[in-house]
Amino acid sequence: IDPSVQKVVYKTHVQDVGWQDYVTGGAVSGTSGQSKRLEAIQIKLTNIAGGIEYSTHVQDVGWMDYVANDALSGTSGQSKRLEAIRIRLTGAAAERLDVYYCVHAQNIGWLDWAKNGEAAGTAGYSYRLEAIKIVIVAKGSPAPGSTATSFRQAPA
Repeated sequence: IDPSVQKVVYKTHVQDVGWQDYVTGGAVSGTSGQSKRLEAIQIKLTNIAGGIEYSTHVQDVGWMDYVANDALSGTSGQSKRLEAIRIRLTGAAAERLDVYYCVHAQNIGWLDWAKNGEAAGTAGYSYRLEAIKIVIVAKGSPAPGSTATSFRQAPA
């Protein structure tokens, strides 16, 4: 994989800020230390065959259906926080690449890396996501960091 050519590109909609510019290559999208919620996200692949799908867990809604290839996931104009996300590759991309992602959750900070459709974030705590990082690597490559705890579910 040549990261200068093949990229996962993403942007987030942040409380009181609006849509941020697209970032890539594991850069942070969102804010840190500003107590602002992520409300929506768009993710796409560039110069990679195949697609990317993602589902967000939204305040008062729960897990939303998967959307793909730069569609909006989350809400717009409803002031609802994202609490968790799942991201997976499709088609040719899924055959030769892995997608890793980690999120910054309210009251916790950065959680560990999730991959290929695993949940990242929290559920049942009413904690907002504040930021996210996403990277793609050749299938089977080592994770960019710890994968121990990418998701926390509140006890029922």
